[in-house]
Amino acid sequence: MLTAKAYVATSSTEPLTPTTIERREAGPRDVLIDIQYCGICHSDIHHARDDWGGQTYPVVPGHEIAGVVAQVGSEVDKFTVGDRVGVGCLVDSCRECAYCKAGREQYCVQGGGTLTFGDTDKYGQVTQGGYSTHITVDEDFVLKLPDTIDLANAAPLLCAGITTYSPLKRFGAGPGKKVAVIGFGGLGHVAVKFAHALGAEVTVLSQSLGKQDDGLRLGADQYHATSDPQTFEKLAGTFDLVINTVSAKLDLDAYLGLLAVDGALVNVGAPAEPLAVNVFSLLTKGRTFAGSLIGGLPETQEMLDFAGTHGIGAEVEIIDAGKINEAYDRVLASDVRYRFVIDTSTLPGTDEA
Repeated sequence: MLTAKAYVATSSTEPLTPTTIERREAGPRDVLIDIQYCGICHSDIHHARDDWGGQTYPVVPGHEIAGVVAQVGSEVDKFTVGDRVGVGCLVDSCRECAYCKAGREQYCVQGGGTLTFGDTDKYGQVTQGGYSTHITVDEDFVLKLPDTIDLANAAPLLCAGITTYSPLKRFGAGPGKKVAVIGFGGLGHVAVKFAHALGAEVTVLSQSLGKQDDGLRLGADQYHATSDPQTFEKLAGTFDLVINTVSAKLDLDAYLGLLAVDGALVNVGAPAEPLAVNVFSLLTKGRTFAGSLIGGLPETQEMLDFAGTHGIGAEVEIIDAGKINEAYDRVLASDVRYRFVIDTSTLPGTDEA
């Protein structure tokens, strides 16, 4: 076993603290990765604070992992030492069900695949995530990062990127389509970049106009405040696709009213409480209310390649590991532009804590 430095959540109420964890040696099909950066996703906070229930501790969060290959197993043929690579939300799946065979591992019938942290892997071990210096992953769940994007900017694409790219592609965002993005945070700003690069007309729907300049700079054609009731009157029946990136309780009927006939509202944010919808908001215009969960491995690689071609990376604030707890509070206060990324070289060992 290998020892890695890490930051760990020990309960739902205590701050994350430094620790060391064990990583398995690289088996024949494994890739050992020297993690250089790991993004902080809102779902990391949900898990660490047990917002969704059922979390076991201790757990090392982090599934937006960017680094360099340090070692490969004897049967690995996709990667070599020194390659720039990433790991997202999954580190394994059954490989046998129809969804896995179709490259949609996130919908694996065996529990949706093995999560990068807080899950149990095929070795019977609890998976630990990217707030650490190293990780060992089967090569099939390792992704190639484009040379045109800095590793720190690429890290959030492993979750925020694929989470927004997948529904944009699925629902046909492109030339001649009008796309709205609810929320302009860690997911929303990446959604704007992708929708713009795909050729759609892009509108941001945010609580206020505080980030309007950034939104327009990053590719939005319009930016509207949802705190203004006239926004919903002015934009009624406008959009072919609305992507909801926020993890908060919204008036879904109001947002469904922004859709044109046959339009779709797709939820990628994951609020802790249920959302209500009046079915007539769907029936009267043939609208769709859908959900989307990250993406499979082939689509994630497609997204990364697209990002590399178009120079799309996340807007990030790089932090030392000692700022993780502060970063969590700032994420909850919407005080980040637009994704915190941990520099894992700053992780202390337990003897230094």
